[in-house]
This record gives sequence, C-alpha cells and structure tokens, in this order.
Amino acid sequence: MQQLFTSSTCDPTEEFMAINEYGETINLIERLHRRFLDVLRAELERIGIGDINNVQGLLLANIGEEEVSVGDLVSRGYYLGSNVTYNLKRLVESGYVIQERSERDRRVVRIRLSQKGRDLCHHINVMLSEQSQSLSENPKLKPLEELNAQLRNLELFWTTELTTPKGARTNSAFGNLAEQRLAAGAGH
Repeated sequence: MQQLFTSSTCDPTEEFMAINEYGETINLIERLHRRFLDVLRAELERIGIGDINNVQGLLLANIGEEEVSVGDLVSRGYYLGSNVTYNLKRLVESGYVIQERSERDRRVVRIRLSQKGRDLCHHINVMLSEQSQSLSENPKLKPLEELNAQLRNLELFWTTELTTPKGARTNSAFGNLAEQRLAAGAGH
C-alpha cells in the first residue's frame, strides 16, 4: 500500500514537513484501526470463535446493550468498512443478533444482541478493559485522554472541511467555524 505524503515526494521545506506530519497522522489512524482488527481477530481465534470475523465482532461491541437500527449504526460512525447489511445478516444467521421490524414503522429494522451476542460482547469488553489497564501502566504513552482530545479535534477539523464552503474558510488551521466549536468545547 502506498503511504500518503512520503518523504520522497517533495523537498524538505517547512511546508512539506507539515504536510508529511499530517499524512503520517492519516496513515497511522488507518494502520491503527487495521491493527486493532488484527488483535480482535486473534482474540476471537484464541477463544474458538470461527463463525464471525473481526469486523463483525467489532460491530457486536458497538451494538452493546442497546437496541438500534442499521441507520443508527451508520450515522453514529460506529461502522467502517464494507456492507453493514451483509455483516448484520451474518450475525443474525450465526445467532449473535436478533433482528425485528419496528412496530411503529415497518420500514425500520431494529437489532439487538442475543444472549450469545451479549456473552461475546462481554468477552470483548473484558479484553478491552485488560488492554486499557495495560496501556495506563505504560509510562511511554501519554494519557489516552490527551490523545483522544487531539483525535476529536482532528475529527472536528475534517467535519468542518466537509460542511463549510471553501470560500467561507479562513487560512487558519481550523477556520473560524471550527475554532468557534473548539473554543465552545463542541465535538466531544
């Protein structure tokens, strides 16, 4: 896979260095997501779960104890990757998810975890708790709160890029709208 903004693409000017840092951040976010899915796949294999994949396991964890619609999962940004409907179908077939049409609006399909899904979700949450504990004991890592704050700011920046017309943005790092949101504490 080609890396964005590699060092061979440009002269090492101050502008290039900033672009390269930004590109590295984008690449790291993608790699970290894939690496976490690898960790989840290894855990599923370790406990003998072979009827679902890592993406479906992550989907179970994101559903949790809630009853949600497919639209809820997509709009909350809980799901990255390919077809949500396909993965939910596999989870229903494997007995991890219960799917029912809404009584009020028959077009809406509500989903919730079965007992089998809740049991696996609990196991995934225990794994995450253990990993969180290990991370908190690692002196080389900054507190995750700081990292998460930076990632929320980046998410807000990208949201502003999507929602603000090009001519309405300033030349600053975030533009006026994003700066106002950041100052107000929005985006958390």
